[in-house]
Amino acid sequence: MSFRREAHTPKGGPDGGDGGSGGDVWLVADRNVASLLAFRDHPHRRATSGAHGSGQKKHGVTGKELLVSVPEGTIVKDRDGSILADLVHEGDRWLAAHGGQGGKGNARFMGNKRRAPAFAEQGEEGEERWVWLELKLMADVALVGWPNVGKSTLISRISAAKPKIADYPFTTLVPNLGVVRTDDGFEMVLADIPGLIEGAAEGKGLGHQFLRHIERARVLLLTLDLSIEAEASPEEQEAVLLSELEQYRPELLERERVRLGVRSDLAISEAIDEFDGHTLSSITGRGVPELVGILRTAVEAARASLPAPDAYVVHRPAPEGIRVERNERGDFEVHGRDALRSVAVSDLTSLEALDYVHERLSALGVDRALARAGARNGDTVHIGKLSFEYENADQINFADGST
Repeated sequence: MSFRREAHTPKGGPDGGDGGSGGDVWLVADRNVASLLAFRDHPHRRATSGAHGSGQKKHGVTGKELLVSVPEGTIVKDRDGSILADLVHEGDRWLAAHGGQGGKGNARFMGNKRRAPAFAEQGEEGEERWVWLELKLMADVALVGWPNVGKSTLISRISAAKPKIADYPFTTLVPNLGVVRTDDGFEMVLADIPGLIEGAAEGKGLGHQFLRHIERARVLLLTLDLSIEAEASPEEQEAVLLSELEQYRPELLERERVRLGVRSDLAISEAIDEFDGHTLSSITGRGVPELVGILRTAVEAARASLPAPDAYVVHRPAPEGIRVERNERGDFEVHGRDALRSVAVSDLTSLEALDYVHERLSALGVDRALARAGARNGDTVHIGKLSFEYENADQINFADGST
């Protein structure tokens, strides 16, 4: 709040400038970010505040927005688990928290009715919220199979990925990504998914954590162990894998599938002859080039039918306007950002400011909304921190209780 004070101008008018709005916080998908580990130890992100306004109608500087980089494929959820946004592609962005709107200086309230307003608005509190971030890896091909069937060895053979490889179950505890590039420039991304066991769809063996990474894959590569050391026949392995996928998400069975017999160097000739899919040995390299061609054909077909397997989705709440509800005490509560802001940023200790608040609420239709909700003279109304008794000049209460 400021008034012009200059020589030879004893009654200068109001010249208080507006305060700057606070910066917004955005989540932005960035392909150069590979994980959400940055949020483990430092979960808070805060944009800068706006600067104060000053005299001579000088407005405060707006706070700088904060861009928070997250990996492609990040899903943003509310604390109750509802999806708010799905940041699939590079550059996709979602407004996580609104910066508070700057308050208006007293120069804004000058008019024929109010020549020298002695009040100004306070700045609005910035939005503060907690969200859950969940990352699902995106790949053209997901290698699905039982533990210890050689998926990690295979992905290391056909791509530049260097996964940890050892001869015991569950060597792979997190998915590994590998990029396959052909001589003509074609690229596809493979994901080595940790081994699935029977009961994975029910959470056994960290099943849910593993299965969710299969959801985005365009093609499923079923890796079936043909070796004499296999715990079950290829048919039994496939039946278990398809059963777990169906229990987790039935639509996964509609994805393009390639059946692959692995570890053929340890298999007997009869097992190889009876298998009706492609076979290879990751150790000797036999069948590896042909597999790349098979996968390329499947990926190209899947891309043609599903050019964007997961579209960029943002769930924005519709503007709620003004809403009136009655609480259990019988009082009326007014909801809606515009109404709450009109009360929150105003100096309620100033009669002049209260008069302006009433004008603003009337213009927003709060009086009409209260009347439609059945408010009567003397009822208590709450708008944010402001509580008052409802009075309608057009409403007359008679002694017998009628209106």
